[in-house]
Amino acid sequence: MTRPVVLVGFVAAALGSSIKDFQQDGTVIFVEEPDVVRKRNARETVAGSALVRELIEWEFHLPGKADEFYHLHRDLDPAAVVPLTEYATPFAARLAERYGLPGAGFGAAQILRDKAVLRQVSRAAGIANPESARVEGPEDVRAFLAEHPGKIVLKPANRQASVGTQVITDAAEIDQAWENCTEQDEGVFVPDRAMDLRMLAERFVEGDEYSVEMLLRDGEPLFANVTGKRLFPGPRPVELAHIVPADIPDELTTLLNEETRRLTGAAGFRTGIVHCEWIVSDGVPYLVECAGRFAGDGIIELIQRAYPVELNRAYFAVMKDEPVMDTLPRKAEGGAAVRFLSIEPGVIEDVRGVEKASQAEGVFMCDVGVSAGDRFDGLKSSWDRVGDLMVTADSPAKALRLAEEAVALIEIDVRPDGEEREKAAP
Repeated sequence: MTRPVVLVGFVAAALGSSIKDFQQDGTVIFVEEPDVVRKRNARETVAGSALVRELIEWEFHLPGKADEFYHLHRDLDPAAVVPLTEYATPFAARLAERYGLPGAGFGAAQILRDKAVLRQVSRAAGIANPESARVEGPEDVRAFLAEHPGKIVLKPANRQASVGTQVITDAAEIDQAWENCTEQDEGVFVPDRAMDLRMLAERFVEGDEYSVEMLLRDGEPLFANVTGKRLFPGPRPVELAHIVPADIPDELTTLLNEETRRLTGAAGFRTGIVHCEWIVSDGVPYLVECAGRFAGDGIIELIQRAYPVELNRAYFAVMKDEPVMDTLPRKAEGGAAVRFLSIEPGVIEDVRGVEKASQAEGVFMCDVGVSAGDRFDGLKSSWDRVGDLMVTADSPAKALRLAEEAVALIEIDVRPDGEEREKAAP
């Protein structure tokens, strides 16, 4: 019987991805938190997939759960243990260690999961970081702002998808910002039990933002890409667009790759893929954060199309300790971009132009997740974006231009909260 792969964290899109091109039917085992399985109807979803052998409900967020899992499933004999979500990375790394499989290493996974610890380790290794401090409440944030005049960022040390992150420009904003940022309900994506809250205040770094997606085996890079990033305007740093590859000079690409390699070395990251975010200010890359798993937001799909490269296949080969069959490219042949949509808060009255946008030049995916009658409460994190559109072209610049032109075809009418209240008033 073919050895299964254990995927930690349920991601429905994985069932329709290129995994099915190289993974045999009945060889995928999902591990997910019981609450998340229930809230996301995961059992119903996997029931229709020939790929999935089993869905194991397991409270993998909790300490010691990887070792407990190993002792209760010692005969599982997986070929690989792969984290699909941010919160899955420490469990997956430890479980891989117990089965004697390639992985990030439990110590490295723990460092990457805590932004405060990552700053401590990477700063000691000589990597540029913004000044930062752990904060327990608004008074600590005020003290930090007093010591670092100008803009600061309030953010959680242990969350994902920009949840609980806000830029603060004035001390008068701090109390409300603290209230905003400590409301970190991720809904169906996390278990119902409370999660530990650890907050950071950091000096705001002004500059262009990028991410590096790097595949490593035994600490050595096999493939690297630099992605350009655009943000929605406003105090919540949520991504508006990603461009692959970043349209930047070769020297900056090399520098960002080198800094990412230094970071993985500093953390002791061994085998797997990282998604490492940077802000470049006055030519210096400042570390934002680094995740020890596949990038989200469709970035991997963009990479696979722009280079092209079968990055999914290569990643699973590395995690199975198998040779990578194809030579991995060093430069992209074209460009790709994803452009996200958001709207003003209120009740949605009409959505138009989605079909027209999906047929625009270069577009290979267009999705809007809201319809008339839905209510939108505002853009607070990546989970709140109401749609996305992906494009390929013969250059990164053209891909971004085509994405913007296609997005402009989508019209979403919203009745603002104020108008709704006026109509409801006696």
